[in-house]
Amino acid sequence: MTIDDVRDAPAGPDPDTHDDEHLGDDYALTAAFVEKVIDAADVGDGERLRDLLHDLHPADIADLMGFLTSEHRSVLVLWLAPDMLADVLPELDDSIREQVLERLPSGALAEALQELDSDDAAAVVEEMEDDQRRAVLAAMPEQDRAAIESSLGYEEDSAGRLMQREVMAAPEFWSVGDTIDHLRAQGEDLPELFFDIYVVDPQYRPVGGVAVSRLLRSARDVKLAALMEPINEIEVHQDQEEVAYIFEKYHLISAPVVDFGGRLVGQITVDDIVNIIQEENREDILRLAGVSDEGRDASVMGVVRSRIPWLIINLGTAVAASLVIGAFAEEIEALVALAILMPIVASIGGNAGVQAMTVAVRSLAARELSAANAVRIVRREAVVGFMNGATIAVLLAAIAGVWFGMPMLSLVIGLAVTINLVAAALAGALIPMILDRLDRDPAVASPVFVTWITDTVGFFTFLGLAGLILL
Repeated sequence: MTIDDVRDAPAGPDPDTHDDEHLGDDYALTAAFVEKVIDAADVGDGERLRDLLHDLHPADIADLMGFLTSEHRSVLVLWLAPDMLADVLPELDDSIREQVLERLPSGALAEALQELDSDDAAAVVEEMEDDQRRAVLAAMPEQDRAAIESSLGYEEDSAGRLMQREVMAAPEFWSVGDTIDHLRAQGEDLPELFFDIYVVDPQYRPVGGVAVSRLLRSARDVKLAALMEPINEIEVHQDQEEVAYIFEKYHLISAPVVDFGGRLVGQITVDDIVNIIQEENREDILRLAGVSDEGRDASVMGVVRSRIPWLIINLGTAVAASLVIGAFAEEIEALVALAILMPIVASIGGNAGVQAMTVAVRSLAARELSAANAVRIVRREAVVGFMNGATIAVLLAAIAGVWFGMPMLSLVIGLAVTINLVAAALAGALIPMILDRLDRDPAVASPVFVTWITDTVGFFTFLGLAGLILL
């Protein structure tokens, strides 16, 4: 069917007339719908819950769980059919999924996990307590249990843990017709989602790939060897962040996963990579602020424990900066204007440092910043820092001149701001690179050090120049 065929087809129901009462215009669940679910859960009305959730997408049910208390969730999950429960479990936030798993009987979980691909099933089983995990696996068929146990045998956050073992492979000598007939014969045993047929040699090592779309366009007698194209292999031990980078760089939809002997053991598809990219970006953003992913159900003490260590470190760096101020107590006492203006110097420097640091952390994560271009990037940031500093210096000097009527004070604060913004730019660019070279997460530690440097340099240059020029 072509676009013209679609245009000429009879019009269907008007989408605007569809009463989708559970979602608002922004695709978020409406408060009225959530209240209906809560009311049904309060009285244990399972039939009403099933009716409310019948047309709901699994992602929307997972979102709904976030608005409910643990008691309401316990009621709701018991009324989900196994196939729906299977679709919802991978969508849940980790903390919510952990609570849900505790309330479900092992038999119901085993039945639901059989509906999932091996990668999603392994991700769910990984969240279970040891006793529950053993009970659930014991209730599953041998083939499904072996696939999950094999996935859990790989390192966390590795390609082996991320991959699904269900994969479509064919030998080089097969024709298009052979392959299509095989696919049809497999039926329900086919992977739920796949985009490529991987062509393998007699040792089951992938030698190429044929997109399903190209397979369907080709004549039945054409050999796969004539159609296959080069593929990007993923090794089981590769980190999921590295896998996401490969997918993004080469615009992949799927990729085969091979073991240490180069044999095909699974595949990774783009839907898994989207989740990984979102997860990594969320972690980097939170780490820049020195916090963890606390979620909607995080306890007060859990939030405190995640945030207090970095606040204590910040306290130490703040005390160190205050010691610099203390060294110039006489100068501040002699000229009160210094106490009024010095926070401005440190604040502007801190913001400039955060700008440079954020760009550097993102570039490192995207592998756009390396030893090959580090010198050029640092030089660029230094020039940007000088130009921004000069611009802000002129404005701040004018403000200080009008405010206090002291031309030399304007000169001092202008010089201090310029120097501090150059230092901020250099610190923001260099500190993440140094931490990355030391195999430390630059997103976690960089903000503390950058703030410390901009505060210290700002206070020292402003007060030091004031002591030399004004007093």
